[in-house]
Amino acid sequence: MNNFFERRYVIAGIFIALVLILLARLFYVQVIDDRYFLYASQNVVRKSIKYPARGPILDRTGKILVQNEPVYDIMVVPKQVKPFDTVEFCKLLSIDTAGFNKRMIKARKYSPYRSSAFEKQLTPQTYAAFLERMSEFPGFSPVQHPVRTYPDSAAAQFLGYIGEATDAIIKRSKGYYNPGDYVGITGVEKSYENVLRGQRGVENMMVDSRNVRKGSYANGMYDTAAVAGQRLISSLDMKIQKLGEKLMTNKVGSIVAIEPSTGEILCFVSSPTYDPNLLVGRERGNNAAKLYHDPYKPFFTRPVQAYYPPGSSFKPLSALIGLQEGLIKPTDTYNCIGYYMAGNHRVKCTHVHGTVNLAGAIAGSCNGYFNMVFAKVLNAQGGKNTDDSYTRWKASVNKFGFGERLGVDIPSEGKGLVPTANYYDKIYRKGGWRSTTVASLAIGQGELLATPLQLANIEATIANHGFYYKPHLIKAIGEQQVIKKEYTVKNYVGIDAQYFEPVINGMQSVVDYGTGQGSKIPGIVMCGKTGTAQNPHGKNHSLFVAFAPRDNPKIAIAVVVENSGDGGTWAAPIASFIVEQYLKGSISKRPSHINPEYYIEKNLMPEIYYSPRERARMRADSLKKISADSLRKVRQDSIKKINLKSAQNKPKQKTEDSKLTAMLPKRKDNE
Repeated sequence: MNNFFERRYVIAGIFIALVLILLARLFYVQVIDDRYFLYASQNVVRKSIKYPARGPILDRTGKILVQNEPVYDIMVVPKQVKPFDTVEFCKLLSIDTAGFNKRMIKARKYSPYRSSAFEKQLTPQTYAAFLERMSEFPGFSPVQHPVRTYPDSAAAQFLGYIGEATDAIIKRSKGYYNPGDYVGITGVEKSYENVLRGQRGVENMMVDSRNVRKGSYANGMYDTAAVAGQRLISSLDMKIQKLGEKLMTNKVGSIVAIEPSTGEILCFVSSPTYDPNLLVGRERGNNAAKLYHDPYKPFFTRPVQAYYPPGSSFKPLSALIGLQEGLIKPTDTYNCIGYYMAGNHRVKCTHVHGTVNLAGAIAGSCNGYFNMVFAKVLNAQGGKNTDDSYTRWKASVNKFGFGERLGVDIPSEGKGLVPTANYYDKIYRKGGWRSTTVASLAIGQGELLATPLQLANIEATIANHGFYYKPHLIKAIGEQQVIKKEYTVKNYVGIDAQYFEPVINGMQSVVDYGTGQGSKIPGIVMCGKTGTAQNPHGKNHSLFVAFAPRDNPKIAIAVVVENSGDGGTWAAPIASFIVEQYLKGSISKRPSHINPEYYIEKNLMPEIYYSPRERARMRADSLKKISADSLRKVRQDSIKKINLKSAQNKPKQKTEDSKLTAMLPKRKDNE
């Protein structure tokens, strides 16, 4: 009996424990754990991302360079898609059935449960038509995106463009970006992505079983507003930017202009360029493909990525290093006989200059004088210590920004090249080379390479008598116009200010009566240096660097025109027009009779150079095309013969009927 009562208490205890567990679980599910609430709410609540407007970009005068206009993307959650009329759906979006299937496969591959972009950048008209019938297409929903528009269609490489986030970008963002999101891909759009993109918002909408919106969920309590991106004020002056792009029409090269007192980049021309509006809208993919296959590479940002031998524009820098080392004085003379003996070989000079001092050597671009200076620098510690002397010389050159990234606020900046002593040790063995072995470096040739930005920055450094501010394209951020602290720091190059005047005297003489005389600007004292950079694949590159005016300089500039010959012929006139337009607001008649229209209209596009590997690939592609064309012709001839034979064998009425239906080309829905 007692055992029975004991068992009864045990059984009752078990039932009580089960009830308590069930009650606790019920309390946990309903009060603590919100997963089931979320599962249920997903059936009636649709979460919509609100994309903010990207920040606008202005030029230094407040002129709008980039602004926004709305487009619409159609998003899809594959698991929520139910059977519907795909033909009507495709007609609404102007796509074909094959395109529909391809997009759905891509969406399912990404995630059956998560939203991804199905069709991008619909026009407002297409969006409105889709919105009216959206309830017929469960699983699909529209999202508004701001895309860029460019009123002036200029400064494409500087501004860059936005595009859909790639898998790599999404991974690096650690979940911030999703498929279909737009991000900056190149240019300032990429460099300042975190500033321009703003902050996304969320809108929660109630929907019924047919996916028709029924109003805001919880009166918008859980919604968040989108915050627009910040405004950027660029340093560009659009007047000289547009003039520069015109002057470089049908030419390959660069123009970079810097304000020496701030490091702000006033002009940033990469030629050939393109209309940035081509990379907006539903045709952006086709347009981008054409630009990518353009042999002149319009996406290549030449001001910071192209490498050129600086040529004679490097000579003032060589002189400054010699002066600082105490190895030459401005009054020291050199007797130029038309060549310089570098060991047992001659280095030709441009002319027989006779006796020249520092200023005269710069004005006349005397190769022999600067070979002499270079030899003194590299032999300063004796011929057996060339490595150490060269390393010291290289360090001095690096301080000017040669062979180093300047840190400009745009992606993919190149370093240029100033070879190390170890580089020559590997070629000639350690101790097996002297100043005469690398004499070409003295005049900006040989292995020495620089970007146009580096060339312009050297002119800003000379204009400032020994320092530069980091070159930058964005001068202020946001409504408070925040200026980055790094742009206010003076970067000294290790040359005393007293040594710049004799060099500047020579640079003024270049324009007053030397190789740049034809580009002299009435009323403006411009100091410059022409250069002719050697090119192994064709005509030499025309190069000119300068700053103006001499006193209180306002602009430093570098111009490179590829495959066009001497620096004074093409680069110098183009630079002078930019300088005069910036300083005076107009371009005057010149004593030399040069005018912008002539240079704008001149076509100097070089012949495309292909490497042996590229030529072999092109020949193979050509043979494939010929083979494909031949096969296509055979097929077309065969079809014509079949049609002709059918027409001869069939009665007339049947032949007429067949013309209405048979052999018509299949057209896509959007054709």
